[in-house]
Amino acid sequence: MSEKTPTPADAATQDLTDDEIVQMQGSMESEWGGGPPRKAKAFWPTAKRLFSTFGDHKLGLAVVLTFGLIATVLTVWAPTILGDAIDVIVDGVASGNGVDFGALGRLLVVVLAMYVVASLFNWLQGRVLNDIVMRIVFRLRERIEAKINRLPLRYFDTRQRGDLLSRTTNDVDNVQTALQQAFASLVYAVLTIIGITVMMFWLSWQLALIALVALPISGVVVGIIGSRSQKLFTAQWRNTGRLNGHVEESFTGHDLVTVFDRQDAMRETFDERNEELFEAAFKAQFFSGMIMPIMQWVTYLGYVGIAVVGGLRVASGQMSLGAVVAFIQYSREFNAPLGEVAGMANMLISGVASAERIFELLDAEEEQPDGAITVAEEQADGTVAERAIAPAAAPAEVRGRVEFAHVAFSYSPDKPLITNLSLVAEPGQTIAIVGPTGAGKTTLVNLVMRFYEIDRGEIRLDGVDIRALDRGAVRSRVGMVLQDAVLFGGTIRENIRYGRLGASDEEVVEAARATYVDRFVRTLPEGYDTVIEDEGANVSAGERQLITIARAFLADPALLILDEATSSVDTRTEVLVQEAMAALRTDRTSFVIAHRLSTIRDADVILVMEHGDIVEQGSHEELLAAEGAYHRLYWSQFSEGTDPDEEAAVLEASATATGELAAVSGDDLPAPERPAAE
Repeated sequence: MSEKTPTPADAATQDLTDDEIVQMQGSMESEWGGGPPRKAKAFWPTAKRLFSTFGDHKLGLAVVLTFGLIATVLTVWAPTILGDAIDVIVDGVASGNGVDFGALGRLLVVVLAMYVVASLFNWLQGRVLNDIVMRIVFRLRERIEAKINRLPLRYFDTRQRGDLLSRTTNDVDNVQTALQQAFASLVYAVLTIIGITVMMFWLSWQLALIALVALPISGVVVGIIGSRSQKLFTAQWRNTGRLNGHVEESFTGHDLVTVFDRQDAMRETFDERNEELFEAAFKAQFFSGMIMPIMQWVTYLGYVGIAVVGGLRVASGQMSLGAVVAFIQYSREFNAPLGEVAGMANMLISGVASAERIFELLDAEEEQPDGAITVAEEQADGTVAERAIAPAAAPAEVRGRVEFAHVAFSYSPDKPLITNLSLVAEPGQTIAIVGPTGAGKTTLVNLVMRFYEIDRGEIRLDGVDIRALDRGAVRSRVGMVLQDAVLFGGTIRENIRYGRLGASDEEVVEAARATYVDRFVRTLPEGYDTVIEDEGANVSAGERQLITIARAFLADPALLILDEATSSVDTRTEVLVQEAMAALRTDRTSFVIAHRLSTIRDADVILVMEHGDIVEQGSHEELLAAEGAYHRLYWSQFSEGTDPDEEAAVLEASATATGELAAVSGDDLPAPERPAAE
């Protein structure tokens, strides 16, 4: 089993703030849950940043505002025309001459036409705004995807994968909904309120003041309840991420959960986090839902005041009945956008809370870009100065010489792991790395891949500091086979071709034959076109591993890293894999991490690591003769019921048996050859 260096987990508490630790470990807590929730950032700065995303669509926004302005003018003007129509009826009845139905009909047609045209422009406004919002969300998803690819592995070591998935899916969808509905309501409300306010003051400033009493009350309500709701919505989406993380772990680790009979424990954890999410969502909706009833109550008070004062002014002859009716219509339409904004407040607050979580991801510290790498070096006078590493071009032909020169690295500054490691791997050599769990074996090869940047020293590839090279140039020359075989959705052919996307079908089959994948693929009904089910459930663990080895074989890398690549295959399959690995390692530098020492006896150099340092190195025979750490590690396998020499003999016998079976079955087992360079 491959060693898992514990330092990333140890570093988690060093990289996270106290609030983030609460976010990962605690639940949403308030007066119903036991303590205060994580403090949300200020609502308005986040909302301002969210709405600033419209800045790249100024022309579209101008069209939206123009259409909205036209629709608002027509909508606001229509009640006045309707009031004139009422005055025509009242005057006709009062004068005894009868109603002028011609004039009345013309006014009603004008009003109808105004509402129809206003509705058309409202639809056009919504159509353009929807297009803008979809483009903004499209761009936001692109930024998130690009950001994830620029984040260092250290970031993912300290965060729950389910929470990251929730930020990139649920939170983005929530922001989209908020922008589509809440922003449209905001544009409509602002334009309508401005237009109606002007008309109300034109008709009667006394009634206008009564109607405007709703504004300060609304501001107080939204300010008090909105700030509280913002924190609760942030807690809701935070707990959504925690619940998603637990569900994702339950699904991916279902087999392990079943083996250890932990279904009840997982269910209890789910119930606990589901309850936390329920409480957070309930309180968020409860507080934000209070806005609408309060706004309606304020609206009803305004209606009463307008009706009483308006009736008195009509009785005194200061206003016509049509003007009062028009004013009541304005009052209703004035409060309608206020009520709509109040109704959308919870959606807007929830969207801003989601935007806050997305911006936290987008603002996360990135790894230093290629070509701009700087390192801190101690000067002769004891001071520390920054030195820029000049970019360098990758060698046209990589020989595979890897040199570690006084390398120091730690996941956490106060817990050094590798302090002063020096090593030279010559081209074509096989370097085996052994040692106890947590010794730093996987960390060593991760540094070669530039998954992490070293703290001090240099790692050189063919004499060039790898920090001076493009990360893609380094990784494209390295093939890696991990203990955990990762397969993607698609066919077996496509999974093998992932190692070199431009490879032909013939090259894919050649690599499959060289790594003995072809032997079991030919037994499948669909052959190489067999679709891999979820995480390779329709092939065995050993077959999954062989496919990943074929993938690395097809890539034809200059450097090869094998991290317990044969741990999940049976003894006979391991013989085939070892033969394939022997061909795969030919003429290329290989780093092999192994716990089963019988698999690395033929390595050119064996490194024994303890606590991040190399304590011994040499050949198998030299290290056994030295009777040091490797000697103890080698013979400790006896205590585990394994005789390394007997194990090697079994493997040789199994190889003979495999060859005999191949002869009987007619299988052709040619000596593996390296694939032709692309």
